Amino acid sequence: MDRRILELKDVKTSFYTHLGEVQAVRGVSFTLDRGEALGIVGESGSGKSVTSMSIMKLVQYPGKVKDGQILFKGQDLVPKSDKEMMGIRGDEIAMIFQDPMTSLNPVYTIGDQIMEATMKHQGLSKAEARQKAIEMLKLVGIPSPEKRVDNYPHEFSGGMRQRAMIAIALSCQPDLLIADEPTTALDVTIQAQILELMKDIKDKLDTAIILITHDLGVVADVCSRIIVMYGGLIMEEGSAEEIFYTPKHPYTMGLLKSIPRLDLAEKQRLVPIPGTPPDLLKPPTGCPFASRCPYAMNICIETMPEYTVSETGHRAACWLQHPDAPKVEVETGVKRGEI
Repeated sequence: MDRRILELKDVKTSFYTHLGEVQAVRGVSFTLDRGEALGIVGESGSGKSVTSMSIMKLVQYPGKVKDGQILFKGQDLVPKSDKEMMGIRGDEIAMIFQDPMTSLNPVYTIGDQIMEATMKHQGLSKAEARQKAIEMLKLVGIPSPEKRVDNYPHEFSGGMRQRAMIAIALSCQPDLLIADEPTTALDVTIQAQILELMKDIKDKLDTAIILITHDLGVVADVCSRIIVMYGGLIMEEGSAEEIFYTPKHPYTMGLLKSIPRLDLAEKQRLVPIPGTPPDLLKPPTGCPFASRCPYAMNICIETMPEYTVSETGHRAACWLQHPDAPKVEVETGVKRGEI
């Protein structure tokens, strides 16, 4: 069986507003295999959520995927109609959104919302779908699932609602699960439980996972590979070890320095990244991070660098990685054992 489940080739997604074209995603390419967990990180507005919505074909007017290919199990999703995508969403590709209270229907029971997906995509009877709903609630760690299946969303805590969302997403055993900020607004204990649950799902069901977050700490323990996005582009991609311990792009380094640390003997201020993100109505011709980068050169402002790729596949779009670039003392990632 081919392990490749997803491949994006130079995907570009824009929003056509009265002010002009907002180029939210400006040429994103990456691959994902079955059973692999990929983290996509970056600031708000970096393009990570729009990338996920592009995969699901949920980008609504005035936005659209204007170029590139999204190959899911070898088939390009971009030209597919809404009707064709309805047969794929929820069945082969599922998504967990960041706010379960707005994603769950308040007037239907949790069980009804799980049953809807299995009856539609798997052709189960109502009795079979109810039993499947109970099994799914049990899988995601909801206590007393036989009773809880008849509860409404408001009767669940925040953590339990997020587990219910995961149960709905997994009810048809999708090949790909996209989780967009799944731990937002949850306390740290529940966050850890949700992330541990996602790791178990990946291992037990061989489900490929894309975990989207602004928090590098969240992906540290779940994802084997990490993509760092900024200004609608991929700045760096590598294994979790490479991103945390040997980052190549100054933006990645800035994100790592802004992570709160509890292991230091003395209190230290967080180190923010100065400046503001680029205006994607008029994106820069060079590196989008140049105006905020402490190592920026004239060429960074003028020309976007090609990716420098190592033997392991670790790639970074930074002129500092060019063989002719001046050698500068660059702060690297965290020390081993700190994350």
